[in-house]
Amino acid sequence: MKLAVMMGTLCIATVAMVGCSSKTVDPKEYSGFLKDYSQLKEAKSPSGAEVMRWIDPKVDIKKFTSVYIEPTQLYPKPQPTAKISQQTLNGITSYYDQALKREIGKDLPLATGPGPGVIVVRAAITAVSSKTEGLHAYEVIPIALVAAAVSTASGIRDQETTLATEAVFLDGANNKVVAQVVRKGTGKPLENDTQAMTANDVKPVIDGWASDLRQSYLKLKSGSK
Repeated sequence: MKLAVMMGTLCIATVAMVGCSSKTVDPKEYSGFLKDYSQLKEAKSPSGAEVMRWIDPKVDIKKFTSVYIEPTQLYPKPQPTAKISQQTLNGITSYYDQALKREIGKDLPLATGPGPGVIVVRAAITAVSSKTEGLHAYEVIPIALVAAAVSTASGIRDQETTLATEAVFLDGANNKVVAQVVRKGTGKPLENDTQAMTANDVKPVIDGWASDLRQSYLKLKSGSK
């Protein structure tokens, strides 16, 4: 995504929410998936979402004639919970792969591996969580996928679902980083603190990331940011 603006679309990090959750990922929540966060700057994706991203100002996007999308990772390796099962985690990464291939594949042929003329998309889901809406206190496990089960008598309150991602875009010919992005999004609310999250609850978030990625690529290719 960051593939210039492309990256602006994907992004998130470990969710350590505080009060009203911010729209961008706090640096303290970065997972370590990316090798260098120092050049990330606040930006807006084509849909207007706030993201943290960096794009190599010298990148020649037109030299890439195909794209290789690596299987989405869960980083760091999470421990499933009663609220967020392994099936849900697998469903999220699988759908992320599908969405990226669907959207980017509209403009670039899908490659079977890295190589000259190939842009490599390496993405990770770095946070999956749920918290009771309107509350300011919740469990936080830094750099981990968590279900923030709030201890409160008002368990019937809606639970906000949050998803975060970090992605790096590489030149398939030399493995050079050409763009990076960190982003998060809010999915469908759960009815209460006992309802388990499913991949369907965050599919709209992932669809938005993938769509933004495609639009960012098109903007970069046309020469506009």
